[in-house]
Amino acid sequence: MRCKHRRRVSLELAQEAQQKAPTGCVDRAARCQLSAHEGDEHYGLLAELDTYGTALWLRWRGAYVDLVVLRDCPVAGPGPDGDGCCLFAGHTEQHTWEDASEEVLCTS
Repeated sequence: MRCKHRRRVSLELAQEAQQKAPTGCVDRAARCQLSAHEGDEHYGLLAELDTYGTALWLRWRGAYVDLVVLRDCPVAGPGPDGDGCCLFAGHTEQHTWEDASEEVLCTS
């Protein structure tokens, strides 16, 4: 099951994210994409970037919020047609394909 934490994107961060996003569009709210976890650091996907293998994420912990560009997780599910993980490299918790109870989309 995915983490239930959500965070509104401030106008200032939304404008910064729009400048970095290839389409110029980003949501004004993000949901943590990690599986349910005990920690208080959360990551919400804002946009895939033109640079191959990177994405723009909203990272928050308590009142601290920032934008980070992270490389995509390179791990794929088992089998020859395994789904790729929709998170970032080095993430904690489960890969997105390990959570069969909820469909996870790689796009925001």
